[in-house]
Order: sequence, then structure tokens, then C-alpha cells
Amino acid sequence: MTAPRAHDRSDAVSLAVSTVIFALRADDGVGSDGDEPTIWLPLVRRIREPHDGRWALPGGPLTVTEGLSDAASRSLSETTGLTPRYLEQLYAFGEIDRSPGDRVVSIVYWALVDSAEARRAHVGQNVRWFPADRLPRLAFDHNAIVEYALWRLRTKVEYSDIARALLGETFTLSELRAVHEAVLRRRLDPANFRRQVDAHGRVEA
Repeated sequence: MTAPRAHDRSDAVSLAVSTVIFALRADDGVGSDGDEPTIWLPLVRRIREPHDGRWALPGGPLTVTEGLSDAASRSLSETTGLTPRYLEQLYAFGEIDRSPGDRVVSIVYWALVDSAEARRAHVGQNVRWFPADRLPRLAFDHNAIVEYALWRLRTKVEYSDIARALLGETFTLSELRAVHEAVLRRRLDPANFRRQVDAHGRVEA
């Protein structure tokens, strides 16, 4: 006799692509001159079940005619209007119970945009910016995905020049330090920071 199935699911497995988009923002607006800039991200309000009305990461199903990064770029453009210069695959999230109904495996990308690009985001009733460290309860496992993306960002900013993607083509050393402080959530000594930047030789005067 066959044991009953633990979950009322079909054998179908769907593939989806989602993106975590980070930008540097002060509390009074994207790219403003306010004090204490922090890391924010845009979220999209779901308009259908499951989790109708709850905020979620931009994304959607993967079609049979596009690559993963193409799907990430398309969904970003359709939902937020953003076209980030920095887009990297983050991780695959595929826990069995992460979505009700058929099983869904999400390939998640993460992106960084500067202030000028962030201002072009389509904001309104169903798209809104949120501080990355103060999110509401999101749909599916998206809170855990954002936490993982933040950990990845904070780890990578320590050894690479990824922070530049949150700035324009030109920037001051103090602006670069502000990005590091916002990502790492701690103050950095200006003299030590300058020595580290000069030692790496990644920034031209």
C-alpha cells in the first residue's frame, strides 16, 4: 500500500528569477543630501495569490526562450524600470515548502544602482523603496533572501571595489567612505580608509 503524500502538490517544478536591488539612500529621498544614508531596496506589491497584497522582490517566471540574466533584467525593467550596471547571480532558493501549490525554485540575482539610476525607478502604489534593515514581512521567503544578499554585500565590500557601483562615474573619497559605512553599519576612520583605498590602487584621482 502506498503511503499518502505529505503535501497536496503536483509533480511540477517551476523556475522563477528574482532580484534584490540595493541603492544608497537617505531617509528623505533617493540620492538626497540628507544625513546618514543607508541601504534601501525597491519592492513590488503582489496583486494576486499567493500572498496577495504583500510586498515582494521584483521577479517572475523564467520563460523557455531567455537566459537567467536576461530574465532578471527583463523583470526589473517591467516592474521598476531600473537597468543596473552591476547584476550578479546570488543564489538558488528551492526549499520544498517555500511556495504553496507547485514547487518553485528561484534563481536570485542581486544588483547595485547609483543615485541617478535609483531616481528613475517606477514608484507608486505597487512599487516602493524600503530600508534594507527595516523590512515588513515579505511574501514567500523573501526576507531571508534579502538577509542573505545583505550578508553577501557586506562581505564583498570588504575585499573588492563593488561599492563604486552605488556611486556615479566620479565621486569623492568621502562619498566612497559613506558607502562603506552605510553597508558595514559602522564608522570608519578617514585616514585609515584613505590608506586602504590607495593601497588597493583601484581608484584614480
